[in-house]
Amino acid sequence: MNKHIQYKYQFIRYLSLITLSFISLSVFGQIFSTEQNPLSVKWNYINAGGFKIIYPAELEKDAQRMANTLPYIYPKVGLGLRQQKTSIPLVLQNRGTIANGFVQLAPKKSEFYATPPQYFDSQDWLNNLAVHELRHVAQFDKLTGAQAHPFPELVYFAYFGAGIPTWFFEGDAVVNETALTYSGRGRQPNWIMPFRASILEGKKFSYSKAYFGSNKDVTPGYYQTGYLMVADMKEKYGKFISDSLLGDIRKRPARLYPFSQSLKKFTGKNTKNYFLSTQTKLEEKWKVQDQKSPSENYESLNAKAELATTYFLPARLNKNQVLALKESKQDARYFVIINADKTEQKLFGIGYQEQPWFSLKNDVLVWDEIRYDPRYKQRSYSVICSYNFKTKKFRKLSSKSRLFSPSLSGDGKKLVAVKVDLSNQFNLVEIETATGQILKTYPNLENHILQTPSFDSWGNKIAYISLSEKGKSLWLIDGVKKTQLIPDTRQQLTRPIFIGSKIAFNAHYNGIDNIYDVDVASKKISALSDSKYGAFNPTETQDGKITFNDYKLNGYEISEKNFSETNIGKNEFVDFASSAEKQENIGNVFEKVPENKFESKPFHQGLNLFSFHSLIPVIDDEYVFGLELQSNNLLNTMDFYTGAKYHRDLARFEYTADVSYKALYPVLSILYRNRPQRTFYNTKTGIKQGDWRENYTKLNASVPVSFSALNHNYSFTLNVATSLTQRYMAENMPSNFLTKLKFPMEYNFTFNHSVRTTERDIAPKWAQVFRVTYDNQPFDKNLKGEILALESFLYFPGVAKNHSFLASFNYQKANGVNQYATEIATVYGYNNILAKSRLENSLLFNYRFPFAFPDWELGSLAYVRNLRAGLFCHYENIGVDTNISQPKTYGVELNSSLNLLRYQPVIDVGARLVFVNQIYNQNPILEFSFNYSF
Repeated sequence: MNKHIQYKYQFIRYLSLITLSFISLSVFGQIFSTEQNPLSVKWNYINAGGFKIIYPAELEKDAQRMANTLPYIYPKVGLGLRQQKTSIPLVLQNRGTIANGFVQLAPKKSEFYATPPQYFDSQDWLNNLAVHELRHVAQFDKLTGAQAHPFPELVYFAYFGAGIPTWFFEGDAVVNETALTYSGRGRQPNWIMPFRASILEGKKFSYSKAYFGSNKDVTPGYYQTGYLMVADMKEKYGKFISDSLLGDIRKRPARLYPFSQSLKKFTGKNTKNYFLSTQTKLEEKWKVQDQKSPSENYESLNAKAELATTYFLPARLNKNQVLALKESKQDARYFVIINADKTEQKLFGIGYQEQPWFSLKNDVLVWDEIRYDPRYKQRSYSVICSYNFKTKKFRKLSSKSRLFSPSLSGDGKKLVAVKVDLSNQFNLVEIETATGQILKTYPNLENHILQTPSFDSWGNKIAYISLSEKGKSLWLIDGVKKTQLIPDTRQQLTRPIFIGSKIAFNAHYNGIDNIYDVDVASKKISALSDSKYGAFNPTETQDGKITFNDYKLNGYEISEKNFSETNIGKNEFVDFASSAEKQENIGNVFEKVPENKFESKPFHQGLNLFSFHSLIPVIDDEYVFGLELQSNNLLNTMDFYTGAKYHRDLARFEYTADVSYKALYPVLSILYRNRPQRTFYNTKTGIKQGDWRENYTKLNASVPVSFSALNHNYSFTLNVATSLTQRYMAENMPSNFLTKLKFPMEYNFTFNHSVRTTERDIAPKWAQVFRVTYDNQPFDKNLKGEILALESFLYFPGVAKNHSFLASFNYQKANGVNQYATEIATVYGYNNILAKSRLENSLLFNYRFPFAFPDWELGSLAYVRNLRAGLFCHYENIGVDTNISQPKTYGVELNSSLNLLRYQPVIDVGARLVFVNQIYNQNPILEFSFNYSF
């Protein structure tokens, strides 16, 4: 993290402390990327109705469509907040393979990631993003007065997070997307399935647990919680309740818990009480649905889990074993074999997937993984990996590809997958498993979005899902013949597979996600499962059964049943957004979108390096404070900061300017300081004070490179820096005072390897970090000196899951002007212990472990997620001050992760008791820590 990103976070923290709250840059629960595209991407832009659409040249068609769509639907999206016009840049991204969309300030913009996931709503992907993200634009406009540049944007952004809970922003947007279309996440039973299962199983949540999550249980999530609460508000208090709440917050911002107070003003309940009343309503509604929806209880083939655990996509390896992808609060995703006695055999972990997916046939296993470009993280790929159970060998079948949802033929010799190019053209492709070569590409002239294809047993037929604004369809390809088995529907069709002469798939015809099949000849649809909460991902067994996922309280479990068909039943789904839909009375907001042709112009990156958005206070410490003007451009290629700080102890000003250019392979930065300095030095007549000013300029070049393979992550960073210091206006300085410090050199190389972690992990189970630092003075004869530092951090598994043992040995050798510098990790309590000699080495042992996950809601003060402890034993200057039998410090620590004052960022607080070796004559040291993360 560079210095000015830290400044930005620090400012947000200080402002939030003033308002007794904390704020995250990811305030709307989405990932705000600060990464770059390769410099080779050619960008164009279109101006249309307040939207400046910036996009790669390959997305011309989609950009023209969005130029027509966004101005047309914004008045409808913003109507409930009384917003009819806006002005905002929109960046369309096409180099990545991870679906996302967000709206932000500092700078004000929105980004749509154009490559859709393989499972989402039953409408066009970019339309899906538009109807949701434009509601966030309207929320911003409501709070900022619809200013094109609500200066200072960072202050607005900080206040939004400090004053308004994330669940309201997202819940309001999901209600809106559901009410204005025939789709929307509010219409998907599986989207709120975890909440429904918990309620009907008698497991209610506190407000904080539903909002912030848990390290042990499945919780609703703030999207779902917010959707259900806002939908209830609109039903009870009308279409403009969100407008009333945000309007009141804008009028009266300077309050503790402004949203909760405004909510109580209009509804009579604060946030906690409104959640509890909504939860009671949900219980009543879902119990009625449950009584009207008879279900079958399926026995689980996996062992019962005591915490949230999921087994994805079960498939029979043989009569006695089932293969699945397992993940839990304790374990990152890996392949597991479940035996007939419910014991488990762990195979291997895998990398990040957009959604869980694999295919198993004839002892061949294939799956897709996301792999990032080593340098430009806006570019990612979806590659196909394979594992052979007979040879025990791994292979990567594709590199730098955009291939999704691979599915094998019965003999495992070929597979079918979805291919998406940079212009968002979708095609099905056949690939030879042995070589990775594409054998055939199937035409898709309508360019529908294609999802989750599968082969029949002989590899002659393909079933797949297509998607457009009209909905989803199920198709069959048999040679050159293509047949639509299920026409456009709003059902969440997914993952079709061949079972005999029929095709099984997932849908929610009875208001609960279940498994169905369709007869290819008659196109009759029948139900294959009748799950209480949801059944998914069927595979056929050799003895006429289906193995599938059955959702239970703690996640997706594995069940099996005989193949039998029943009627699909009556839809008893509880549509909580029905009142909001009636209030809007629009139908589908995307009907009758114009088809105008807009002028497209080149977007020159070199002419758009600056985007000034904020003037903010900065506080270095109790003596140094000031103002800083910030610029971050729309493509994340250049950051610029300039400002002035006042040194209270020196009664003088400092002037700063920093620029970082990130479009090239190395990240280049320049830092400038015109600053006052003061020192004290010994003379024959006593200690004197000396003052001067200096111009300090530092140049830095950094090459950050990282990549992954399966569940292993690797990174390398090379950093080179130099500086020039020119001193002037010296007062009371000695005659040998140096006025110029010429180009000291700094070199740093870091290597990092780790395995994927899960939320309970304190550190990776296995990780190695090595760092080499070398500083010297090759260009200045007056200042001789150098320092060489070697650091190592080795992480190992502890005696129980999620325990971590760290062994760190560090060495430095310094002389000349660097002789008292510290470049290596030091013992705990270092700054409070009088040194007996210069630092030369350190050996650190840390053992850390979680011991409780209480999910305590301590009123409105805090929500305690976990409690952790640690033991440490640290050595310093072994062979100089001490030996291996005499640690310099040792002790215990206690930490907790919590949410303070019902705000989103996770706060880590802790205390450490440091005992010092008796030769230092030092009393025990008590240290406190306070950190936060997003």
